[in-house]
Amino acid sequence: MSRNTMIVAVAGAILMLATTAKAQFNATGTTTLSVNVGSDAAVQISTGSTTLATTGGAFSSDYTGQTAFIYKIRTSAAGGTGSITLRVTSDFNAGGPSVASPPTAGDTLAYTCSLTSPGTGCSGSINALLTASTSVATFGSNARSTKAGNNGSVAWTLSNDPLYATGAYTATVTFTISAA
Repeated sequence: MSRNTMIVAVAGAILMLATTAKAQFNATGTTTLSVNVGSDAAVQISTGSTTLATTGGAFSSDYTGQTAFIYKIRTSAAGGTGSITLRVTSDFNAGGPSVASPPTAGDTLAYTCSLTSPGTGCSGSINALLTASTSVATFGSNARSTKAGNNGSVAWTLSNDPLYATGAYTATVTFTISAA
């Protein structure tokens, strides 16, 4: 191969590369976006502290109060499930009411549930436990809340036992939400 032929071949290759590179730039371009939207859930307790109070005189009514919450959920379209549960994670102080060891058999911290769709709130009155989680709500396949979240609440009832010593008592309740 002569020197001139080699120069022409190299120049031709450079021109071909320049033309190919220029062809990659256009006035418009496109891309394909993809996203995998999975199941997810979150809960926010609206009232950081819930006061239980009695209305009535001389042990005529139990202590009651309400905890409001907002939940967000998205379950799988096929076979999806979800739940909200609660558990007493720290019992009342000694001398007063107790979830684990009430002073009188039958003393309970119980609750009922209220929930806006897409969930189903618990049925009837449920005794809160220190040893296990109990149901607040369940969700089926393709359950989807609004972007702002949906409302729910737990209405508490605590036995009013004369054996409780006077004083202020606190317990901690932990709410857990899950989605699959």
